[in-house]
Amino acid sequence: EALALGALPFDAAMAKAVEDHWDGPLSGLVVTRYGHAVPCKRIEIVEAAHPVPDESGRDAARRVLQMVQGLDANDLVLALISGGGSALLSLPAPGITLKDKQSINAALLNCGATINEFNCVRKHLSAIKGGRLAAAAHPARIVTLVISDVPGVRVGGAVQPSIAVDEIEELVGRGVATEGMAAKLRAGARALEAGARAARIGDLQLLAHPVAGTAIVAPAMQRA
Repeated sequence: EALALGALPFDAAMAKAVEDHWDGPLSGLVVTRYGHAVPCKRIEIVEAAHPVPDESGRDAARRVLQMVQGLDANDLVLALISGGGSALLSLPAPGITLKDKQSINAALLNCGATINEFNCVRKHLSAIKGGRLAAAAHPARIVTLVISDVPGVRVGGAVQPSIAVDEIEELVGRGVATEGMAAKLRAGARALEAGARAARIGDLQLLAHPVAGTAIVAPAMQRA
């Protein structure tokens, strides 16, 4: 049986697409923003606040963490994530309250923190982020489907079909890839290095066109 879990702040359609195309047993829970739920039969959709978390998001995150307890190597977890999802799965680390996290989120928003700074703080205050959900799901197999809010990596105004791992830091140094995009590229590179079969950056067009967006590929020397 597959277990679909995720955070889709701007549209829960990704959960519906998975449900429509998954032939085998499927259950799960996906969190989205208030007013962005879509009807699903096998995946429960919960609405919560974004970008400052609320009780609904905290309770959903707690349930998500509980749902992966006791899985084995025969289980499959589908992690459905889109841009901004980290704010929806807000489970405070031990010793931290939801009110603490709300105050810190508001302070980061008001001070103009970058998305990288946001994410760094969030993962250290969370009981579910920073790899903790994946660790709790072990030894189940995890397939992560991440949808960005950008169509791909643009160079000179055009979306690139592919970027090699050894080109990433050059793009960052030239200012072509900054902040969130630099983080996405580096995450894709780390995924490949860790054994992922593929990594691709793109928006919802990926649901209809699997080769849309920008693929992160091995260095040219390795491909040769």
